[in-house]
Amino acid sequence: MFLEPQFHRSPRETHTGWIEVICGSMFSGKTEELIRRVKRAIIAKQKVKIVKPILDTRYHQTNVVSHNSNYIEAIPVEHSKEILSIAKGSEVIGIDEAQFFDNHLTEICIELANQGKRVIVSGLDMDFEGNPFGQMPYLMSIAEFVTKLHAICARCGNIASYSFRLSAAKEKVLLGEKNEYEPRCRRCFLEGMQQRKELESRQLNIF
Repeated sequence: MFLEPQFHRSPRETHTGWIEVICGSMFSGKTEELIRRVKRAIIAKQKVKIVKPILDTRYHQTNVVSHNSNYIEAIPVEHSKEILSIAKGSEVIGIDEAQFFDNHLTEICIELANQGKRVIVSGLDMDFEGNPFGQMPYLMSIAEFVTKLHAICARCGNIASYSFRLSAAKEKVLLGEKNEYEPRCRRCFLEGMQQRKELESRQLNIF
């Protein structure tokens, strides 16, 4: 379990901020962990703001909601630069589904941390093809703390770190839940991708 480093509030302390990244596949508990850390900060009477990408409306228009239905109030954001104004006066910033934000997110997180804020970022580290997703690899490289969570493979029960897309859709961003994705281990993920290639090849030969 992640234990928060000491957060200095003294006006004499400067540049005490940092960046935490929570990453992993779908259904690994990333948002659940983000909510847990944010709620602990609230209990500690710290000033907290949470944001999420405006396109993520799967469970709620504004709240950040985990797969286990835990939730916390958040502010939907279209462009990452908006986070700077939202974060004014706060000590802790939570950012959910970071992979969906634009390419300015990393520099925004760095700026917030340099201001002395604790920045907690949650997101998918890989897309449905197993490639680094959006700004997540950059955030992981500059963060002080990185927590990689794992799901359980829906095929064999082993540790899962991949999000396998069940549909044949090709677009990079496709919001969905268990009807669209399932967690898989490396072996089951590779088997699924190979089966898909063979199916697509047969379909091309038919036409």
